[in-house]
Amino acid sequence: MNLYKNDLPADIKFKGSVAIDTETMGLAIKRDRLCLVQMCSEDGQTFLVQIQKNKQEEAKNLKKLLTDESVLKIFHYARFDVSILNYTFGINVHPIYCTKVASKLARTYTDKHGLKNLCKDILGIELSKHEQSSDWGQDELSAEQLKYAEGDVLYLHKLREILNGMLVREGKMELANKCFEAISTITDLEIAEIVPEELFQH
Repeated sequence: MNLYKNDLPADIKFKGSVAIDTETMGLAIKRDRLCLVQMCSEDGQTFLVQIQKNKQEEAKNLKKLLTDESVLKIFHYARFDVSILNYTFGINVHPIYCTKVASKLARTYTDKHGLKNLCKDILGIELSKHEQSSDWGQDELSAEQLKYAEGDVLYLHKLREILNGMLVREGKMELANKCFEAISTITDLEIAEIVPEELFQH
């Protein structure tokens, strides 16, 4: 695990894809600030960037990665993570893959699509969610918080691989890709404080 303050070092490069998650002070995009961005490379290396209050403008290398069209960003529930990243840094995160969307399309035999459920059902791995609601805004994060944050990105590459196999098998890969593309529009609506679901109601 590699922990940095406010930005990635310029010499860290990702190829192909990167798994990403975020920790915030809460779930309101414009109220609750971004505190931590955790990443995992294809070879299993983890990188955590702690975003200190009023230091968002320092994250130049991180923003470059998030907008790099040659690197796929893998999230679980991308709708929230992409919204907070776009709003915090004034960017457009792209391209996107969401394991939660993929699971809902591929695993229609269950209604359990949380990351904890996916890791247990698909990989046989138990994830602890004990630190999920802890104080991520403090200057020094605990060892338990860092371990929790790392766990949220460690398995996303493998989950994507398995879910893609299921999507292809069920003939839903093209539909999934359309859904991933739509996430950017959905997050734009949410930042504008428009509820996407309400646009399509009768």
